[in-house]
Amino acid sequence: MLRVFAQAFRTPDLRTKLLFTLGIIAIFRVGSVLPTPGVDVPAVRTCVDLAGNEGIYGMLNLFSGGAMLQLAVFALGIIPYITASIILQLLTVVIPRIEALRKEGASGQAQITQYTRYLTIGLALLQSTTIVTLARRGQFFPNCPEEVLQDDSLTTAAIMIIVMTAGTGVVMWLGELVTDRGVGNGMSLLIFTQIVASVPSMFWSIQTSRGWGVFGLVVVVALIVVALIVFVEQAQRRIPVQYAKRMVGRRMYGGSATYIPLKINQAGVIPVIFASSLLYIPLLAAQFNQTAGWALWIQDNFTRGTHPAYIAAYFLLIVGFAFFYVSITFNPKDISDNMKRYGGFVPGIRAGRATEEYLAYVLNRITSAGAVYLALVALLPLLAFNVLNPSDGGQSFNNMFGGTSILIMVGVGLQTVQQIESQLQQRNYEGFLR
Repeated sequence: MLRVFAQAFRTPDLRTKLLFTLGIIAIFRVGSVLPTPGVDVPAVRTCVDLAGNEGIYGMLNLFSGGAMLQLAVFALGIIPYITASIILQLLTVVIPRIEALRKEGASGQAQITQYTRYLTIGLALLQSTTIVTLARRGQFFPNCPEEVLQDDSLTTAAIMIIVMTAGTGVVMWLGELVTDRGVGNGMSLLIFTQIVASVPSMFWSIQTSRGWGVFGLVVVVALIVVALIVFVEQAQRRIPVQYAKRMVGRRMYGGSATYIPLKINQAGVIPVIFASSLLYIPLLAAQFNQTAGWALWIQDNFTRGTHPAYIAAYFLLIVGFAFFYVSITFNPKDISDNMKRYGGFVPGIRAGRATEEYLAYVLNRITSAGAVYLALVALLPLLAFNVLNPSDGGQSFNNMFGGTSILIMVGVGLQTVQQIESQLQQRNYEGFLR
């Protein structure tokens, strides 16, 4: 594998893409530690140490690579863009205009991308305003006595909001540059970088707090979960498709056999991200009024990941979003109509409505297995680490090895490796897998 990496760097154009991608990642990490104007850096560090990795702080620290809790320029990271992309995908079911744009091909997709950019900036403005408002009121770190802002004037707050919003725009631009000129999907690589950046410190905190024995057990469990994810992510159900021969003028077309690949995890990591986001929205809302009855109930039932209410809600949300997302991204009727239009059919299944029903039947069965798999990957690490009875109820372990983080790291890693491998194969070099 190292020899293949060396061969990739010997290829001039591929080496340029890899170095360009690494350069963008380096710029992204610099912006993630560069403090926003008006922030008291020593006070923020003190508050971050007091907050630790518990509850919502662990999740914010994980998905921002530590940038959000440090109130950095890239504090929001790629989160607004991911949220905007998911909203646009969901709106394709509700708004016919967006559905029509999606079917128009490259031009329609470019228009949807433009809408996503506008929505990203709007969400970044809203989220940065919320963060700065909490910081001014002293509620961003409720248990910290330090003042994280140098002054609480409106001018300072406005500058911070503008800088954080602009930082989100720069992050979005960097991700698109990686997609166009680098290797892999830029947005996925950036969120991959944010998560990986938090892993070494979390590993070291486990070693210092629990010793080498627990540290080794954590590594073993993590490797088992990663192996399971790699196995399932590459598994697929192949539905055979046969195309009948047909004459067009004097030429014969068709007569070929292919298949429709249906992945077991057709929805990817989107259901887990959705479920995690919805579960942390009540926690974020409870920060504004910590003495209310509903806020106390939320803190009692949803702060600890081992609470039965949290586990049940998490499981049901993941399963529900898995079915919902697959239903809007894979339409059996469209697939059946396209097959019928070009003379394709599933052997033993009548073309048209019968094919649509068959595809829907197979898709529902695969989605059932995929949804349960996603829920188990998200919950089993938390339950396994809770057996260790750590002082924080396994919450910091769950943040590092929970379903969202591991699925993103493994999924993006596989996607990037496959893209490099395909480019090597185009140049008649051996790939990573023999």
